[in-house]
Amino acid sequence: QVQLVESGGGLVQPGGSLRLSCAASGLFLPYYAIGWFRQAPGKEREGVSCISSSGVVSYYADSVKGRFTISRDNAKNMVYLQMNSLKPEDTAVYYCATPHRRTCSSEYATWGQGTQVTVSS
Repeated sequence: QVQLVESGGGLVQPGGSLRLSCAASGLFLPYYAIGWFRQAPGKEREGVSCISSSGVVSYYADSVKGRFTISRDNAKNMVYLQMNSLKPEDTAVYYCATPHRRTCSSEYATWGQGTQVTVSS
């Protein structure tokens, strides 16, 4: 069974940092692009960033440019989202997903269960 599992979410004060991790089971992560998405209460899901299997970053959402960094460690079968200078508007459930191809795509077939990030004082 193919599964993605996010971890690293939590409660952080404005200006703080978190690093989210995305791990896979039943899927050799180094073969695939991974995207990070988020959904805040009452809002549509939005794409945050995506990285190809070879480590090329496809995009960052304008709202996170300069603050978030996506990366991957194929030796560890992991993808990360480093989030710095967090703002209350970054509060959301964050998901990782894969399009089951090496490059980023507009369609993602497998999603994790999500990890909650709350930015509040």
